[in-house]
Amino acid sequence: MTAPAPRVFREEGLPSRVTVFEVGPRDGLQAETDIIPAAVKTQLVRRLYDAGSRDVEVTSFVPPTWIPQLADAEQVVASLDVPSGARAVGLVPNLRGLQRALDAGIREVSVVVSATESFAQANLNTTRSGAIDRAVEVIQAATAQGIPVRGYVSMAFGDPWEGEVETDAVTSAARALHEAGARTIAISDTIGVATPGHTTAIIDETRAVGVPTDAIALHLHDTYGQSLANVHAALRLGIAEFDASVGGLGRCPYAKGATGNLATEDLVWMLHGLGIETGLDLEALAATTLWLSRIRNVRPASNVARAFAAAGIDTPDAVQEVTPA
Repeated sequence: MTAPAPRVFREEGLPSRVTVFEVGPRDGLQAETDIIPAAVKTQLVRRLYDAGSRDVEVTSFVPPTWIPQLADAEQVVASLDVPSGARAVGLVPNLRGLQRALDAGIREVSVVVSATESFAQANLNTTRSGAIDRAVEVIQAATAQGIPVRGYVSMAFGDPWEGEVETDAVTSAARALHEAGARTIAISDTIGVATPGHTTAIIDETRAVGVPTDAIALHLHDTYGQSLANVHAALRLGIAEFDASVGGLGRCPYAKGATGNLATEDLVWMLHGLGIETGLDLEALAATTLWLSRIRNVRPASNVARAFAAAGIDTPDAVQEVTPA
C-alpha cells in the first residue's frame, strides 16, 4: 500500500526550504525512565540519517548522575557513521563537557541557558546569569577551535515555578549567546505553553535586539497542542529552522507536566503540505517511530505514525529487533 502524503498548497512568502533539527536521540530520550541500550540509540541515529536527517543532536555530555539515560554518550558517538555533509551535535554543560565531546569525536556542540532563575537552579545548577556566563565560556572556547555552537534559551514562553516570563529575559539571553558566537539560537518553549501570537512577539523582540532571522530557531513542546500553529506563525516571519523529535519523544525532566517535543513526522507532514522542502522521508520517519515504540512497548505520540500504522503503512524493517550491546 502506498504511503499517504499531504496535498501541496503553497503559501506565498514562506521559506522554500526548512531545516528540521532532530533532537530525539538527546532531548527525546533524556527523561525516559527505561534505560535504552547504546545499540538501540545508535540504530535510532542511523535510521534518522537514512530517513534524510542531516541535522541531529545525538547525545549529551552532561555528568551521568544528571542524566543517567545518556551516560553512554562516548559509546554511542564511537558507533556512529555520520554521512558526508551531516551533523552530529552533542550538548555540553560546561568546559569539561566540551572536552569530553571533543575527545569523543564530536565536532559541533550545543549549550543551554535559561530565561528564568528557577529553571536555571533546577536544571543547570546555577543562577540565570551564571548559566549565561558558563555558556559564553563554552562558546568562546569551542569557536576558538573551529567548533560551531548552537544555543538554547529554555523557558522562553513560560516557567512551571514562576509562571509568565518577561520578554526581556528571553531576548537578553538570546543576544548574549549570539554575541558570543553561537550560530543558531533556539528559542525554547520548554513546557509547551506558547501560542501563535506569543511566538510572533518573542521572535520580533529577539530580532529587535540584533539576533538575525536566519540565526533563530524554535524548539517547541506540544503540551497544549499548539506547536504546529506556532511553527506556521514563525514561518510567516521567515524562520526556517525548527527542532523536532521523531515520534514526539521527550519531555523536560525538570518541568512537571511538560509533554513531548513536536513530533518530526507531524512537522514534516505540514511542511510538505505547504510545499516546503525538508529532505526528509516521511514514511521512513514513521517506520522509525514504530520500530522504537515496539522495542520500548509504548504507544507513539506522533499523529502521523499512528495514522500510518492504522492504515497498514508499515514495513518489516519497522519491527526489526535490536540486540542490545
